[in-house]
Amino acid sequence: MTQLVKRGSGWNAMEYDEKLARFRQAHLNPFNKQLGPRQHEQGPDKEAPDVTSEDTLPELPPVEPEFRCPERAMDLGLSEDHFSRPVGLFLASDVQQLQQAIEECKQAILELPEQSERQKDAVVRQIHLRLKLQELKDPSEEEPDIRVLLEHRFHKEKSKSVKQACDRCHAVIWGLVQTWYTCTGCCYRCHSKCLNLVSKPCVSSKVSHQAEYELSICPETGLDSQDYRCAECRAPISLRECWCGGVPSEARQCDYTGRYYCGLCHWDDMAVIPARVVHNWDFEPRKVSRSSMRYLALMASRPVLRLREINPLLFSYVEELVEIRKLRQDILLMKPYFVTCKEAMEARLLLQLQDRQHFVENDEMYSIQDLLEVHLGRLSCSLTETHTLFAKHIKLDCERCQAKGFVCELCREGDVLFPFDSHTSVCTDCSAVFHRDCYYDNSTTCPKCARLTLRKQSLFQEPGPDVDA
Repeated sequence: MTQLVKRGSGWNAMEYDEKLARFRQAHLNPFNKQLGPRQHEQGPDKEAPDVTSEDTLPELPPVEPEFRCPERAMDLGLSEDHFSRPVGLFLASDVQQLQQAIEECKQAILELPEQSERQKDAVVRQIHLRLKLQELKDPSEEEPDIRVLLEHRFHKEKSKSVKQACDRCHAVIWGLVQTWYTCTGCCYRCHSKCLNLVSKPCVSSKVSHQAEYELSICPETGLDSQDYRCAECRAPISLRECWCGGVPSEARQCDYTGRYYCGLCHWDDMAVIPARVVHNWDFEPRKVSRSSMRYLALMASRPVLRLREINPLLFSYVEELVEIRKLRQDILLMKPYFVTCKEAMEARLLLQLQDRQHFVENDEMYSIQDLLEVHLGRLSCSLTETHTLFAKHIKLDCERCQAKGFVCELCREGDVLFPFDSHTSVCTDCSAVFHRDCYYDNSTTCPKCARLTLRKQSLFQEPGPDVDA
């Protein structure tokens, strides 16, 4: 009855519940450890009255109150924008205050219930504080776009979302708050603050001056030849894995050079070893040092391997290499047609092999990338398509190229012959083209060579004495 009277004083049930919920939201803060305004009035020893009791409900103001509670922004600071100036309890303007805020946030994460929304928000809060701390440690100053150091050509990166590791200090590069550089020659990455500490020269200079491979399989000489020091930075190393400070670090062997490196110069990167490819046709990646990994990456597309001299038996072992060699020889025979053909030059047919320029220069040099694609079966397919395109232009599409064909002078029968046809043979002296069967069945010399010989003799023959004289 009392409840009905109290509600009948101008409030209905819905308004009563709504005002009660707003009253509790404004005056009860579970994260606020300070005493509320009513507890201050009664003193800390007295128990605060229950705001939900019937005696206190009529004290609600008849108008809708303005709820302003600045303490809510100070609970854990979860709604703070950490990329602007922090406010509330986490008002941090230097490194020490940020570190204190991070510790407080870490303690709050441990106290909050597991997998709760409040704990997840606190974790996000801690991440933002750490980024702010890193930003204060590494202030973003105006850095030049290009820096040249030890033949490195460092270019300032603008990507903010890519996560990389610094090759100098081995820490994570936070592109969102840190400035970092990449060498355009060898892809060496480092923080802007680590630029002046770089001591390793650019590997691309070695590729430019001395483009050759180590063709001995893992040429190990032992740690004693290195004085038990890293082959690159000369730090003390040992074959034993040690964790104590000041003790030599674990030695890691590079399968390409055969030398030993420390953990800072050898990150267990994997790469295909050229010596194992040309000798064993082995393409299994093996662990190499950072400098060897960069060198092999830069050398991958360079045609520096003359397989006929290094391992001539490889063509007997790998059938695909024989097919590739025949296709390359045919393309070299087609090249003179394209060089003198206006239509071929306008169509830029030779640009079909612009990624492998050495294929239109010789048939002996190979790169590691070529051999890898031969092993995977991709090079044979792509080169066959290019060969078919070239042959179609010469034999079908272009009348000028067709007019440069040959007729077999031994049998004088059949269609027009071209030197890259599979059923033809080419004279090594005059480059005349014959049917293969006719050429090998003929016991006499090449008709064109005999004709050229007679012509030379007639030109150099001295005239006889004048009979009338």
